Amino acid sequence: MSFFFNLSWVALAAGLSAAATLRADDAASRVVIVANSDDPDSLRLARYYAEKRAVPAENIFAFKMPLAETITWPEFVASIWRPLQDELVRRRWIDAIGMDLADAVGRKTYVTQGHRISYLVVCRGVPLRIGHDSALYQERALPLLQRPEFRTNQAAVDSELALLAEVRPPIDAFVANPLYRNDHPSTMELGQIVRVSRLDGPTYDDARELVDHALAAERAGLLGRGYVDLGGIHPDGDRWLESVVRQLAALGFDLDVDRDPATLPVTARIDAPALYFGWYANDLNGPFALPGFRFPPGAIALHIHSFSARTLRSPTEGWCGPLVARGATATVGNVFEPYLQLTHDPSLLIRALAQGMTFGEAAAYAIPAFSWQGVAIGDPLYRPFAVSVGRQMSGLGELPPSLSGYAILRQAHLLDNDGKSDEALALLRRGVREHGSLALSLALASRLEASGDRAGAVQAMTFADLASGFSPDNWTLARQVAQRLAADGAPGKAVMVYQRLFADAALPSDFRGLWREEARQTALAAHDGAQAAEWEKEPAEKK
Repeated sequence: MSFFFNLSWVALAAGLSAAATLRADDAASRVVIVANSDDPDSLRLARYYAEKRAVPAENIFAFKMPLAETITWPEFVASIWRPLQDELVRRRWIDAIGMDLADAVGRKTYVTQGHRISYLVVCRGVPLRIGHDSALYQERALPLLQRPEFRTNQAAVDSELALLAEVRPPIDAFVANPLYRNDHPSTMELGQIVRVSRLDGPTYDDARELVDHALAAERAGLLGRGYVDLGGIHPDGDRWLESVVRQLAALGFDLDVDRDPATLPVTARIDAPALYFGWYANDLNGPFALPGFRFPPGAIALHIHSFSARTLRSPTEGWCGPLVARGATATVGNVFEPYLQLTHDPSLLIRALAQGMTFGEAAAYAIPAFSWQGVAIGDPLYRPFAVSVGRQMSGLGELPPSLSGYAILRQAHLLDNDGKSDEALALLRRGVREHGSLALSLALASRLEASGDRAGAVQAMTFADLASGFSPDNWTLARQVAQRLAADGAPGKAVMVYQRLFADAALPSDFRGLWREEARQTALAAHDGAQAAEWEKEPAEKK
């Protein structure tokens, strides 16, 4: 990915979109859904989304399209752009007057005066990207087109559809986004851009769950931890992610930050990753690839990479498809090389979401250009921060038991941010007693140990030896609990945690090999020679 060029010629403002004040029901009534009539699952998904979000059934537009993810410009214009634009104009979604003219690609010329679409939702089955067509490339004396990286008309289908209300938009290079960082877009600016989001993934069920998970998160609120993986290949990307770190900390999320140049190791802590921001690897890897790994409902996860969305049909290739396959609710990516400064800025995305924007608004707010390579995947009506921490705390008993502790953790961090550490400690003590979890217990133990109360730290983690087993996203967390118990003078309790970890047949051999020696040493410290001997000989028996 190449990264530097001057964006000074793009007229951009700063801030959040005024359209965030739209009532949810009004926005839903103005959603337009696009499906491939030759793909039964595409139509099924369109109807499912319309039902779940109370979008009028007549807002579904279905056309015969190619079934491939990558199509040509003639295919795009004939099967998607032209029939969709014609129908949107005919039904007054776009205010326009047609002319007896067509551009070089075959698109009919309309004189447009805006549109009334809140979001255009593209369903799985609609092609994903348009390949470069050298026969359609036009040599023009424009400064932008003198740069070799922009002498292309390859693009994301969704990014082209964002310009449905524009007059004769070019297909070469890109078009500056007037909504980028725009705090108070004018009526004219809002009428220029159609906000587009896609419901897509490796399977129909994966795409459908984008809707289900968004609705679940809007009921309970976003629950979990934040993970930021810095150390990428360019300082600009790391500056974005450092801003994300500061924002997530200010929002109170329990947070892990990895600044090592490599991506997260497979043994990294990854329990309840409600927010993941990282870069830079070709394909999903690390703890996300563990068997059985799942994101919690509502998770926003993105990995900056040039071709993170080159396909959405694979659960292992790239990042966007694999993240969705593992339960992520919203992500963004690129279908071809976008160059860093033309991708979604994750610091702007989280800023907009935290201010109350929908995912559809935030995705448009965070990207500087359309007619280019970016795609937003998820329900555009999704508001991850629709439920405040205060509301979560007042209804802890109604939250999913496996995630309720993270609301308590977040509230404790917010108290810390306000200088109320004593209140935060009292909250964690009460939380461990009433809503015990590994994450809560470890957080309380860490505070108590820092204050010199090792006995209190052990007591905080005592419940861990009663656990019957651990989910894949809790393996490393359980190991950290065992390490802390051993360090605080309770090796016998630590041994019990290791026993339960190693009893899990799904625990990968990588974990067993890395952790067995420390477990053996812990058993020796606990004067459990039999267990130490068993762990010492186990590797030979496994060969």
